[in-house]
Amino acid sequence: MGIHVLLASTALKTVSVTGLWLIPLLLGAFTYHNYNSYDPEAKVHDKEPGREYDFIVVGGGSAGAVVANRLTEVSNWNVLLLEGGPDENEITDVPSLAGYLQLTKLDWQYKTEPTAYACLGFKKHRCSWPRGKVLGGSSVLNYMIYVRGNRNDFDQWESFGNPGWSYKDVLPYFIKSEDNRNPYLANNKYHGTGGYLTVQEAPWRTPLVAAFVESGVELGYDNRDINGEIQTGFMIAQGTIRRGSRCSTAKAFLRPVRTRRNLDISLNSQATRILINPITLKAYGVEYVKHGIKRVVYARKEVILSSGAINSPQLLMLSGIGPKDHLRNVGIRVLKDLPVGENLQDHVGVGGLTFLVDKPVSIVQNRFQAFPVTMNYVVNERGPMTVLGGLEGIAFVNTKYANSS
Repeated sequence: MGIHVLLASTALKTVSVTGLWLIPLLLGAFTYHNYNSYDPEAKVHDKEPGREYDFIVVGGGSAGAVVANRLTEVSNWNVLLLEGGPDENEITDVPSLAGYLQLTKLDWQYKTEPTAYACLGFKKHRCSWPRGKVLGGSSVLNYMIYVRGNRNDFDQWESFGNPGWSYKDVLPYFIKSEDNRNPYLANNKYHGTGGYLTVQEAPWRTPLVAAFVESGVELGYDNRDINGEIQTGFMIAQGTIRRGSRCSTAKAFLRPVRTRRNLDISLNSQATRILINPITLKAYGVEYVKHGIKRVVYARKEVILSSGAINSPQLLMLSGIGPKDHLRNVGIRVLKDLPVGENLQDHVGVGGLTFLVDKPVSIVQNRFQAFPVTMNYVVNERGPMTVLGGLEGIAFVNTKYANSS
């Protein structure tokens, strides 16, 4: 609603806390890391799907992991979760290494189309568009900042004819899912404890973030909870982390229920088409590829598409639902002419206001000795490696485009 996001980062290359040369050391050190959420014994088991399920959930990312968890609470429903990528690994646990996960096998590695208005510093003016190809989806690649969104957006979605999407309707579900571990937030009416998704501040910070929040107060903004009653203001960032490690939706919602008998999870299984009855337009199955072999699985009740902002509309169009002219141009039979994908939007980031700090307080790689920093993270769940991709502070500020609310 005209409110812009301002992020404060401690250094331009903050994700370089450890350097790539430290990754083998991390892998060895994790052998002794008994307290973090990564545990080889808690790995989700990759199963060969059966022929038929009550529900098929396509995409095990930020949404699909939650849907699979909730559906399997009904013990007489059996659910298949199809995920196009592998499981998480030790490196995805480390908050400060978030930037290193992009352009790896855990990323779909999408590129934007060339434009003369953005991505001017990239080859052929094409930005990378990271999307998680891994159990947990983009919640495994992102910088873990916990921001629910603006209440006016939810209310607007409901006004478009979507009952149940108003802010007052969705807030109880945010609270239900949350396990907020910051005492000053956990007990107010906008936050919850005991849910699956752990939310907290990074256990380590530089003096810069306190200065950042103080500067916002000097500008006339409040130091406030941006997920509370009013969003405009400054705060130390909260993230989806648990005891210093990333808390993806896979860790939050799938690992605790991995032994449910009515849940099967198939990894490295890329859906290629939703099977839809051309007369009733009811989805009855999914075509997918696993180990290079095309397979089909059928749904007795529903197919739930939760493959993200790019893959979900793509899969709908591959299945014959989308703009008819486009589908015909690429040789896909049209089942339903709908403007699928036509309102796709991304948030634009501007790498501005970069400046040097003349005191040795920011996160710069050569200021930290690799072994002590790593062992502090592994043993104590503390130190620079717990910072949310290097980002410490967050603010929502008014612009001339903001309305009075």
